[in-house]
Amino acid sequence: MDVPISGVCAPGFEHVREAFATNFAERGEVGAAVCVQVHGETVVDLVGGWANEARTHPWAHDTIVNFYSVGKAIVALLALQAVDEGVVGLDDPIASIWPEFAAHGKQRATVRHALTHMAGVPAIRERLTNDDLFDWDRMTSALAATEPWFAPGERLVYHTNTYGHLIGEILHRATGAMPGERLRAICQPLGADVWMGVPASEQPRCADVIWAPSAAITPDTSGIDPFTVDGEAGMVLLGYFNPPGYSSHGVVNTSEWRSAQVPSTNGHGSATGVARLYTAIVAGDVLSPELLAEATRPQVSGQCPVLGEEVTFGLGFVPTSARRPLGPNPHSFGHFGTGGALGFADPTTGVAFGYVMNHVIPRWQSTRNRTLVEALYRCL
Repeated sequence: MDVPISGVCAPGFEHVREAFATNFAERGEVGAAVCVQVHGETVVDLVGGWANEARTHPWAHDTIVNFYSVGKAIVALLALQAVDEGVVGLDDPIASIWPEFAAHGKQRATVRHALTHMAGVPAIRERLTNDDLFDWDRMTSALAATEPWFAPGERLVYHTNTYGHLIGEILHRATGAMPGERLRAICQPLGADVWMGVPASEQPRCADVIWAPSAAITPDTSGIDPFTVDGEAGMVLLGYFNPPGYSSHGVVNTSEWRSAQVPSTNGHGSATGVARLYTAIVAGDVLSPELLAEATRPQVSGQCPVLGEEVTFGLGFVPTSARRPLGPNPHSFGHFGTGGALGFADPTTGVAFGYVMNHVIPRWQSTRNRTLVEALYRCL
């Protein structure tokens, strides 16, 4: 079956189109989109493949899809805007605006700790259900009540799924607005098709996520109850699977999941929307230059038991690194998502990049996104 590919590719950027087509021909891509802007000018805006596993619905220019942890940088951006507005400070205790979070010795945890995955709550200890997953107040109350797994500020442990509720509730307490509401206020003027909580009216545009292999997820628990696993391994499993659908497993293509706000995991958007948002970020349109510089520099580094490697984080954004390069320039920043979705900006070249897809191989970096990024820089 021929793969439909359509869209814009400016002269000089043919390598990106070739790489995009090769992802379908050789790397198992099912449906995807890639967008590149340079100093605000769109030079690549391509869509291809299929929005469903049966390959009966072509991916369209208005197709949106779950982009997983790409959303972590976006919810962090929303909280950083609140810092810019002066309603909360980076080194303020979280409990100064969210008193319940002080439970079990977390009173010294700061907003900066939260943004850098050092707040001590990468998993919730109370057993939760998928009904709880779709109840914001229930999730944030359980998170606030959790005894920390380590003293806040002492370790870097990737907050796989709790990050969105943690940062989202800091935003909610500081501004009175939910993440999805604040995101729409940014994205509507930009024409950026990016959502946290997709309205029912927009859900027919959603591509179905296809796990590869079918029903796979990282880590493979083979039905193990994470509450029966002790120590750090239990912490990691609970981070993924408490509630059971926290990583999207079993719920990802449902209306309930798409309409909920699980900001670290269930953000939806188009590649064009992600690129437009990063263009606005690097242009200084949504954050002050001083705070953007602080947010995108390395803040913490360490061996992470969740990701299983040495990692570095800024304030929600991931700075480029040898392990996860965002092009060749030293000041690039962004965030990958499970399966390979990616949004990033390169201030040196003025590049803003968005890539989204629906065939999820459960890891961040993939040959698909790396091939696209490498092809882009051959064109610059």
